[in-house]
Amino acid sequence: MLGVMRNPFSLVDLSIILALAIIAVVGYKYSPLLLAKGDLTVEPAAGCDLHTQACHADIPGGGRIELSLTPHPIPVMKPVQVSVLMTGIHASKLEFDLAGVDMNMGFNRKALVATGDGRYTAETILPVCVTGRMAWRATLVIETGRQRIAVPFLFEAPI
Repeated sequence: MLGVMRNPFSLVDLSIILALAIIAVVGYKYSPLLLAKGDLTVEPAAGCDLHTQACHADIPGGGRIELSLTPHPIPVMKPVQVSVLMTGIHASKLEFDLAGVDMNMGFNRKALVATGDGRYTAETILPVCVTGRMAWRATLVIETGRQRIAVPFLFEAPI
């Protein structure tokens, strides 16, 4: 008697594989919304302390970005003014992403508003950490139309 050949994949199996593929593509496409990554990551100048002054980074190919968080020192649980000055680079979009270095403090990203002459501003609040001092990464995410540039600035917040 001839046996009937069974298809090794059922409709349910194919549906699961298709769903996983769609999730992977959507996750890859929208991951920049959750992660402050760029096509290019530029390190800021060494030795700068955002608690006392503005800090800058030079963009390869020309351009400079300067970040200032005020008041000084940077307070927790009070409004903090985020100011950015960009020279030699045009941003179609500029965002400020604040993340705990050693502890997930949730999604905290703000779009900066252009005020003219390469200046951008926003306001944020630095959450308090119940464990005391906390290391933070303030990443500027710059979209230029051609590329996405990430500039991470590290600082610690007091108790």
